[in-house]
Amino acid sequence: MTKRALISVYNKDKLVEFAQELVSKYNYEIVATGSTFDLLKENNIKAKEISEITGKRQLINGKVKTLYPDVFAGILADLNNEKEKSDIEKENIKLFDMVVVNFYPFEEAVTKGVEETELTNTIDIGGPSMLRAAAKNNKRVLAVSSPNQYNEVLSDLEEHNGECSLKLRREYALKVFEKTLDFDTKILHELSNRFEEDSDNYFSLNIKKAKNLRYGENPHQEAGIYYTNNTIDYEVLNGKELSYNNILDASACTNILSEFFDVAGCVIIKHNTPCGAALGKDINEAWEKALDCDPLSAFGGIVGFTQKVGENTAKQLSSMFLEVIIAPDYTQKALELLKTKKNLRVIKLNTSLEEYKNHLTQEIRITPYGTLVQTADKGELDKDNFKVVTKAKPTAEMVEDMIFAWKIAKHAKSNAIVIAKNFKAIGIGQGQTSRVDAFEIALNKACDGSKDAVAASDGFFPAIDNIQVAAQGRIAAIIQPGGSIKDDEVIKTADKYNIAMITTGIRHFRH
Repeated sequence: MTKRALISVYNKDKLVEFAQELVSKYNYEIVATGSTFDLLKENNIKAKEISEITGKRQLINGKVKTLYPDVFAGILADLNNEKEKSDIEKENIKLFDMVVVNFYPFEEAVTKGVEETELTNTIDIGGPSMLRAAAKNNKRVLAVSSPNQYNEVLSDLEEHNGECSLKLRREYALKVFEKTLDFDTKILHELSNRFEEDSDNYFSLNIKKAKNLRYGENPHQEAGIYYTNNTIDYEVLNGKELSYNNILDASACTNILSEFFDVAGCVIIKHNTPCGAALGKDINEAWEKALDCDPLSAFGGIVGFTQKVGENTAKQLSSMFLEVIIAPDYTQKALELLKTKKNLRVIKLNTSLEEYKNHLTQEIRITPYGTLVQTADKGELDKDNFKVVTKAKPTAEMVEDMIFAWKIAKHAKSNAIVIAKNFKAIGIGQGQTSRVDAFEIALNKACDGSKDAVAASDGFFPAIDNIQVAAQGRIAAIIQPGGSIKDDEVIKTADKYNIAMITTGIRHFRH
């Protein structure tokens, strides 16, 4: 029995070769539309034009070519249903076994910023309708929605003696509904941006499960990892499968690394919070300085680097227990050393750290009160808000250390205080309900190293007690957002203790 394929594609890549195989090797009869039919005809591939079925030429400037009962009945008919089978026979409707369609380039038109009429002309109607019909009737019909699927279709036909397997029909049906969901979502978002003053009324997240994880934060919690178009490119070169907590920690680590993409830096994360961070003349120095911040907390932690890891650093890393190591690359010797630790996860970042920030877009939290969506915290220091507000003026070296500490505090849990000196975090206090407690914890970790060091705060100081604590630790300079009703008192107290202070106008709470 002759099989029939309905083909109507915008993207004609690989189509001629695919159609030729369907006709010559598998005896398919092809029905095609408009420019698709013209292309097949030019290449001497036997095909019928869709008007032979509909009895009408394409209407209203080509917008209506396939939206006819005979076309959709040929796709949707269920031959196991006697009533439908009878209707098909009475109306002499020929069935389609395969539908090959891809969509108009709506996303491309959005990128170009075309005007409304041109944009709406790229909203495909017939294409998604035909594909959805084929996907709905996947027990009989194969829905092919991308040129990248052509080779797999031909292989499946070869393997099953010219018949498409049910497995492939089901797999491709799901891809169709995934594709139409994505297409409709992009249309909704773009039109809402153009039509409505409040353009963020709609939010959807098109994600696909990559795999189940062994468990979530705790063994009794189920978990999986889902990918979006915004997922970074990385490889796990060694070790056990990444866990839920590993992935959270790796993200926290890479978020901070991306702040220092153009210098040699190291970040250590424990329980999704920084416990060490430093810059150095090279990666090895950065690692040694970062570890010195809190070597106890670093045990069992996540370590990340901004540059390639070499043999010397790998020797030190492999001498202690770590969960994950992250870097843009590793020397062969370094990788050999790290692979001697069979459970150590070694991640290679293929997405550059400079580009990584483009992947930080939105943060989503699902709560019983409602789903919260916010843009990622990518706030950068603004020279117009960056003000020295005290009589004491910080040195150029202090300012550089303050900016370094400020970038670390941005990623620490609120309330957060980071004490730093010479591009090295020497004390981090975070996750406290009182800012003065966070300051005291940071000073305790810094010990005598706090003398002439700088401190960064993620939020403003609500009282002068923080400045008094800083004075006891002999802190030389502080960077903080400002904006407290007690700013004047805070500044006066800083002046009293000859502490330089900069306000940024930017808060970095991280709950």
